[in-house]
Amino acid sequence: MADTLPPLSLYIHTPWCVRKCPYCDFNSHEPGTHGFTPRNLPEAAYLDALLQDLDSDLALAAGREIQTIFIGGGTPSLLSPAFYDRLLKEIKARLSFAKDIEVTLEANPGTTEQARFIGYRKAGINRLSLGIQSFQPDQLHALGRIHSGDEAITAVVQARQAGFTNINIDLMHGLPDQTPQLAMDDIAQALALAPEHLSWYQLTVEPNTAFHSHPPLLPEEEALWDIQDKGHQLLEQAGFKRYEISAYASADHQSRHNINYWQFGDYLGIGAGAHGKLSHIDQNGEWRIERRWKTRQPSAYLKRTDDLRGFIAGKQLIQADELPLEFAMNALRLIGGVSLETWKANTGLSTAMLLSRLQSAEKKGLLMQMPEKLRASPQGLLFLNELLASICDDGSLVRDQR
Repeated sequence: MADTLPPLSLYIHTPWCVRKCPYCDFNSHEPGTHGFTPRNLPEAAYLDALLQDLDSDLALAAGREIQTIFIGGGTPSLLSPAFYDRLLKEIKARLSFAKDIEVTLEANPGTTEQARFIGYRKAGINRLSLGIQSFQPDQLHALGRIHSGDEAITAVVQARQAGFTNINIDLMHGLPDQTPQLAMDDIAQALALAPEHLSWYQLTVEPNTAFHSHPPLLPEEEALWDIQDKGHQLLEQAGFKRYEISAYASADHQSRHNINYWQFGDYLGIGAGAHGKLSHIDQNGEWRIERRWKTRQPSAYLKRTDDLRGFIAGKQLIQADELPLEFAMNALRLIGGVSLETWKANTGLSTAMLLSRLQSAEKKGLLMQMPEKLRASPQGLLFLNELLASICDDGSLVRDQR
């Protein structure tokens, strides 16, 4: 195992959204279901809870520097700039920030305006991730989005005017009634707005969603292949480099926060339902990796401020025999793959043991034949579960690989 701790990030979860999208399986809640409205959220109480949550986790940071912060949801842009101004100041008073720290806020174009963008930028947020998904009215309606294509365009323009120089646009493909041409039109419109980063991923129907209960009619497999091939070409021709299964960036604008996830880095998680992963080397030199997750329901999370149990809903040590899968299911999402030495450092398994498992994956065309490197082939990226099963010698993989 490695003898130094990996980089450390911070994830902050905002659990509220205006309306639950039918495809969404994240921990997001319509405010009306908990006695609040989008304009009357318990900002002060939630901010105090977040800080108390962070205080209970500070020992886990052990003086380490925070490299990135990601504020996700739900819809973080429902909360005011003043909320984030105080939150980030309080966090900085407790933790050491890297000089070039990346601070990302997810925003819904239906909940933003230029004054808010200006306030977010002044608060210290330097990267925006706009959940646009599509610019087409029929697709936006099918996805339950609360914004129009024009509002999405306006949001990007206003974010630029507010001073943001690092913007991600989230787009989905494989949508109900979406043709290859409509999918390419979405990419073309996104490119016209000149974002620094694009997340372009296929709609998948997840359990415990409205789409799972009432499945929409999605494009046939042949159309999906056509969309993916044409989309990859269009993005690459525009100068966007694909560096992860569904992530494309212009030069030097990869999502550092997400790269830390994919490279098996550490992260604190605060907020309702937030997850964290922390590494620790004890006095005997033993390496321990623990996953932790917080109370999920917003109302229950707020009540935990008066609970001696704190905010933790559960925690689990990653066992040694689980490390190969835990590491590979993240690292193999990266287009460039990982070195065999990195594999050994993160899993404790020898490269010789790994190499004995690679021949089958290479014969199936799932793995690139590269000395000293573990890298999925284009086919392997499409069938990541099968690749993971070959490498990790685990035939029971059922995890979501989004």
